[in-house]
Amino acid sequence: MHPIFNTSIAAALALSLAACGGSKSGNEGDASGETATATGTATGTTSQAPAATEATPVSAAAADAAPSSFAICKSCHSVEKGKHVIGPSLFGIYGTKAGDVAGYSFSPAMKASGLTWDDATLDRFLASPMKTVPGTRMTYAGQPDAAKRQELIAYIKSLK
Repeated sequence: MHPIFNTSIAAALALSLAACGGSKSGNEGDASGETATATGTATGTTSQAPAATEATPVSAAAADAAPSSFAICKSCHSVEKGKHVIGPSLFGIYGTKAGDVAGYSFSPAMKASGLTWDDATLDRFLASPMKTVPGTRMTYAGQPDAAKRQELIAYIKSLK
């Protein structure tokens, strides 16, 4: 494979991870404050996502129903139950307490936030995650467009 192509792949992956503010071991984070970095081999392969071993409860139609505004979200979040990548799976989170997804290690700030993922909370969080939960490791700057936030909220609510 051509060396310029390998560099392009690594750069694209690094930018995708930076958009979500990736963290250690594909988790929201731990107390060490370490963050994940994009690493690869000479062939340009990188992957921290676990391989799927069973059929997932999210139908192909639900995954395909994602609004275009969800594109940046899926670089860090899965919509499959129990499939965590850099961020936690968003499957079934609507109506749950923030920082309470089985199998995912959240930052102390998210665990202590006291938030419940409803329309108002999601709207505020998606507008400015770091302002809503100071200390979150989700470094996404936020979605300033209220209509796009509403699309995202409707989609997140459908993931059950």
